Formats: sequence, structure tokens, C-alpha cells
Amino acid sequence: MSEPAAGPAPRQRRQRSAQESLGTIVLGFEVIVVFLGALVVFGLHALPPVQALGGGIGLIVLMIVAIPLLRYRVGYWLGWLVQLVVIASGLLVGMLFIVGVIFTAIWTYAMIAGARLDQRNAAYRAAEAAGAAEASESTPPDTTHKEKE
Repeated sequence: MSEPAAGPAPRQRRQRSAQESLGTIVLGFEVIVVFLGALVVFGLHALPPVQALGGGIGLIVLMIVAIPLLRYRVGYWLGWLVQLVVIASGLLVGMLFIVGVIFTAIWTYAMIAGARLDQRNAAYRAAEAAGAAEASESTPPDTTHKEKE
């Protein structure tokens, strides 16, 4: 029998923050809503077809670019910019204003709750590391194995 060849070790995934994960979820769902909103603007002839669909595609591309950039501060600023543009689209079709306000509220909650979770996780990891360091410094002698007399 042959042993399996030792291949490269699997790559460890990057630890994502809660704020990044929640922001990704919100922007991902918002992509679908913006696509449908662009179709509404197109269908109601609120703008010429090229502007309605082009603007929708442009905003969708901005969101798709913002999602991987959420690991950096610029991604969060792009996310806020997207929220402002979606609210401003309410000037074209009134119902999109409501959609924009709802998604901005969700985005705001995701940013606040995500930051709070990240702070709590950082404090937990720091306490855990301090406890592990303290335990390794003051390890009592092992008395569970007694020698036979």
C-alpha cells in the first residue's frame, strides 16, 4: 500500500470581521434590489433607457467593487456612498426613496452591530490570551502520576 502524497497544506482562510461580513450581506442583497429598481425606472420611463439601465449597472458595479474592499476603510465609505445614491434615486421614482431609507437603516445597523461585535470579540481574545499566558507561567507540578513504591 502506498501512502498518499503529501500535498501543500490547505491555505488558511482570512479571519473576517463581523462588520465586514454584515456589510457584505447587506450589499449583496442590495445588488438585487438595485437591479430591480433600475428595471422599474426603465419601465416607468422616468429616464431614457440608456440612463436608467446604465445608471443601475453603474451602481451595481460600484456595490460589487465595494464588497471585496470592505476589508479596508474605503469599502465602508463606498458602502455609505451607495446608500446615498439609492436614497437619491427616490427623486426619480418615489418608492425608491423608501427602499433607500430601509437599506440605509439596515446598513447603519449592520455597521454599528458589527463594530460592537468586533470589539467584544477582540476583548474576549485579549482576555483569553492573557489567561493562557498566566496559566503557562504558573503551572503547578503534576501530581496525578505517583511513582510506585
